[in-house]
Amino acid sequence: MAPIEPQNLSIVIPARNEADSLGSLLPQLRQQFPDTEILVINDGSTDATHAVCERHGVSCIDHPHNLGNGAAIKHGARLAKSDVIVFMDADGQHQPEHVQQLLERFNQGGYEMVVGARPWSSQAGMLRGLGNRIFNWIASWMTGHRIPDLTSGLRVVRARRFREFLHLLPNGFSYPTTSTMAFFRSGYPVGYETVDVRPRIGTSHLNIWREGGRFLLIIFRIGVMYSPMKFFAPVSLLLFVLASLLYAYTFAIEGRFTNMSALLYMTSLLTFLIGLLSEQINSLMFARRNEDNR
Repeated sequence: MAPIEPQNLSIVIPARNEADSLGSLLPQLRQQFPDTEILVINDGSTDATHAVCERHGVSCIDHPHNLGNGAAIKHGARLAKSDVIVFMDADGQHQPEHVQQLLERFNQGGYEMVVGARPWSSQAGMLRGLGNRIFNWIASWMTGHRIPDLTSGLRVVRARRFREFLHLLPNGFSYPTTSTMAFFRSGYPVGYETVDVRPRIGTSHLNIWREGGRFLLIIFRIGVMYSPMKFFAPVSLLLFVLASLLYAYTFAIEGRFTNMSALLYMTSLLTFLIGLLSEQINSLMFARRNEDNR
């Protein structure tokens, strides 16, 4: 596959109060990618983010107030003029050499998205690293593909593929989770390239407890949307096992079948049937989307 021309590449950087890190990042990017469109989505910053972009000749699109990291990504994806988009954070963790590394993998051909996967040594603290590993495992099970880094904000995507899922992306910090799972469940090839990111400059805007709960909800929401039985079948089986254990216990102790066992069996059956119905709706949804894309 022919390498991506600089004129056919856009770099989108969501930023909120990241003037310090952008002051060193933007000139490096401009030096390495002189003919590439660079868009900084200034998400309600109160520092000199806009002035830094102007100083380095980079387009800066201002939000009047903070709309969220995902909202900035969606805005940048809509404005990008190129066929291939690079998304990267503005906090100094991602560098131009990381972008070049991902582009080389993307140029090998066959991928619709390539993600920069952080090793354990690059995780921001043991607690966040452990949380990311748990999310990676759950998402891998839901999609049926190994996902080494679900929440990385560094990725190269085919623009037309990414825009298919803009309506699914939340306005908060969970766009990497949603886009990764949506690509996998839609059958688009996703590659991972290990990158040693640097420590961020400044303070993180991410609340690990609040956003962690949102990540988990999004994993199950996207999983249920694209593969309902992956979620409903295990729940149904768990309820069936609990009903059987309760029935065995009450029959051994009291010699009878209780209402609670009956309720659990009925709930297990209804959960399984809901899963089957969701699979049918899912199949119809994809069939209609395929017809619309012809």
